[in-house]
Amino acid sequence: MAASYAVVETGGKQYRVAPGDTIDVESLPSEKGAAVTLDCVLLVGSEDGVIVGNPTVAGASVLAEVVTHDRGKKIIVFKYKNKTRYRRKTGHRQAYTRLHIQEISA
Repeated sequence: MAASYAVVETGGKQYRVAPGDTIDVESLPSEKGAAVTLDCVLLVGSEDGVIVGNPTVAGASVLAEVVTHDRGKKIIVFKYKNKTRYRRKTGHRQAYTRLHIQEISA
């Protein structure tokens, strides 16, 4: 069965992927250019139909390649309480890994 798309879970989030897609996921401990296998496949879709896992699809996996590691845009966090002169300004940049989806096997 040639799968055309899948729903995978990584980093506590779910992504709909297809071969050739590029997605940004939570930071993964892999080197640039390394192959990553995503085993937590929740759904696989093809021309034949849809296979829904309970909770995951047995034997299904998604093969991806690590394109780069990077950090997102800076988000400003500002805490303020009126009448007490309390102000705190901090910033945050979330680290992420960009993956290029190679193939989906079910």
